[in-house]
Amino acid sequence: MAAAFGRRLRRGAASTAVAALALAALTASRAPSAAQDAADGRPAAGPPPAGTPIDGGAGYYTDLPPLNTPVPHRNPHRPHGGGVTTGPAEAGIPATVLAAYRKAAARLDADDPDCRLPWQLLAGIGKVESGQARGGAVDATGTTLAPILGPRLDGRGFARITDTDDGLLDGDRTLDRAVGPMQFIPSTWSRGGPRGTGWGADGNGDGRKDPGNVFDAALAAGRYLCAGGRDLSVRDDLERAVLGYNDSAAYLRTVLSWYAFYGKGTHEVPDGKGVLPVRRGGATGDGRTGGSAKARTARPDATPRKPRKPARPGDRTGTPDGTHRPAPHPAPRPAPVPAPPRPAHPAAVVALDRAGDRELTATAGAAFPVPPKVRARDAAGKPVAGAPVRFTLPRAGGARFPGGATAVTVTTGKDGLATAPTLRAGDRPGAFTVRAAAVGRSLPAVGFAATVRAEPAPKADRLARTPGKDATAAAGQAFADDAVEVRATYRGRAAAGVPVTATMVTDDPERPAENDKGPYFEDPASSPEASGPDKDRPVGRDKGKPVRTAVLTTDADGLLKLPTIRTDAHTGTFLLRLTTADGAVLTVELTVTAPEAP
Repeated sequence: MAAAFGRRLRRGAASTAVAALALAALTASRAPSAAQDAADGRPAAGPPPAGTPIDGGAGYYTDLPPLNTPVPHRNPHRPHGGGVTTGPAEAGIPATVLAAYRKAAARLDADDPDCRLPWQLLAGIGKVESGQARGGAVDATGTTLAPILGPRLDGRGFARITDTDDGLLDGDRTLDRAVGPMQFIPSTWSRGGPRGTGWGADGNGDGRKDPGNVFDAALAAGRYLCAGGRDLSVRDDLERAVLGYNDSAAYLRTVLSWYAFYGKGTHEVPDGKGVLPVRRGGATGDGRTGGSAKARTARPDATPRKPRKPARPGDRTGTPDGTHRPAPHPAPRPAPVPAPPRPAHPAAVVALDRAGDRELTATAGAAFPVPPKVRARDAAGKPVAGAPVRFTLPRAGGARFPGGATAVTVTTGKDGLATAPTLRAGDRPGAFTVRAAAVGRSLPAVGFAATVRAEPAPKADRLARTPGKDATAAAGQAFADDAVEVRATYRGRAAAGVPVTATMVTDDPERPAENDKGPYFEDPASSPEASGPDKDRPVGRDKGKPVRTAVLTTDADGLLKLPTIRTDAHTGTFLLRLTTADGAVLTVELTVTAPEAP
C-alpha cells in the first residue's frame, strides 16, 4: 500500500496538468442536458432522493484512534506556538490539510459565530471520509494530486443517484460518485445546498469552487455543519450535523472518536506523510476492508508487514521456556455502545413562517413580553407537527433564554407553532436578531429584530403631603425639618427614584413664576456649612446663596424630604410648587410671620 502510494505521488505531478486540461475541456464543451442524456441512452440527470447524506452514504474509513493520547509539549524553537510535538503518529495531520481545517473554522467563526465550529470536527470527518486527503497528497494550493472518488452510487449498499453533473466532477456520466477530500456528491456540491445554490465554496480565494481542493471542501463542509442555525457546542446539534453527512450510528461514533482524539492535541506533519487508514466499510459503505486494522504511515520506503494469523481456542502456542500450552479462549467482547437517540426530522417541512411579531422590544434586564414564534408548514401549506425548531441568540448582547442558554430547540405542536421560551434582555440597551431555523432542513432562517431599551425613568402620577407640623416660620428663621414632607405614588404604589422639581412661585394662578423673595433653599454648593447645626442663624452670616428652585429625588419608600427652607425678611403667605415629569402637581403654602420682639 505504501509503495503504491509513493508511485501515485510520483505520477501525481505529471497527471495533474492533464486532468486539469481535460476538466476544462469538459466544462467548456458540455453542460448537463436532459435531451442529450436521452439521446445517449443514459438516465436523465436529477437531484438525489430526499434525505440523501452529503457523501451519498458511500462508506467511510472505520479505523479508530489509538488508545494512547498525544502528549502536550511545546517546541523550544517556536516559543509562541508549535503545538503538540510528541505523541502517536495518528495525531499528525498534513500541513496543508491542517491549514485548510483551521482556515475554514476561522472563516465560520467570523461569518457565523453562533455556530461555534471547532476545526477538530472537520479533521474528524476528513479522517473517516478520505484519510486526510490520502495522507496529505495535495499540492501547494490544496488540490489533490489525484482525484479522490467514492464508489459508484448504484444503490447497492448506499444511495442510488443517477448522474447529475454530466461527469464533470466525478468523471461518471451514468451514476454519481462522492468527490474530494470531504466526499461531496456532485449534486450536493453544485445545487443541493440552501436555495438550490449548492454547498460548494471557494476556500482558497482562487475564484473556483473545486470539491477536489481541501480548502474549498473544508469550508463547504463547515457551512453545511453550521446550517439551520446549529450551535455545535450543543450535543444534539453536533450529532445532527454529523449524521447529515452519513446517517449511521457507527459513523457518528467513529467521527466523534477522532474529534475527541484530535481535541487532546495534534501536530503538523509534511504533506504526503500522514497516516493512512486501512479499514473501509461502515453500515452504509461498500463493505470492503483494507487488511490489518493497524494504520500505516504513507512512506514510499515502508514495507507492509504480513498480518499474523490469530490464534484460535485449542491451538498450542510457544512460550519463552520452550513449552507449549493451549491458547486461552478470548474474553467476550463488550456490548457495543448504542448510538445516542436523535429526533426525527420531518421531511415535509418546506418553510418556516413568522407567526408572532416581527420586532421584539423590552427594557434592559426585563423579559420580552412577546416571545418569538414561527409556524412550520408543508408544500400544501398545512402546518407540520413534531418538527424541531432551533431558536438562537448572538453571544454578544446579553440576552438569554432560561438557564442562560443562547440556543434552544422547540418542537412544533399540532398547529405547527413553535414558541420560544421566555427571553430576557441584557443589562445594556442595543439591538440584535433572534433566528429560528428548522433543524435538519436547509431552509432560510426566520429573523426577529429585537431591541433592548434603557430602563425608563421612574414615574409618579400623584404627589401628596404627609401629616406633619404646620409650615410656619418667623422671618429670618428656618422652617422645621418635617414641616414639608411629600410622598410620591404611581398607580397607587410608592414611586422610588422619581425626580421632583420644587420651586418657590408667585401666587399668579395662571402663570406662576419663580418668586424672587420670601422662603428659599440654601445652595449647598456655595457653602459647606449649609446643613450645619447653626441653621437657625439669620441669613447673610456666611450662609449659602439663596436658590428658589431645586430638583430632588424620592427615596425607596417614595418619600421626598426637602432640604432646609430658610426665610428672608419678608412676611406673608408664599407658595411652594412640586411637579413631576408625568404631570403630578402639589402646591404647599408656607407662612412667614414677623419675628418676635426681643
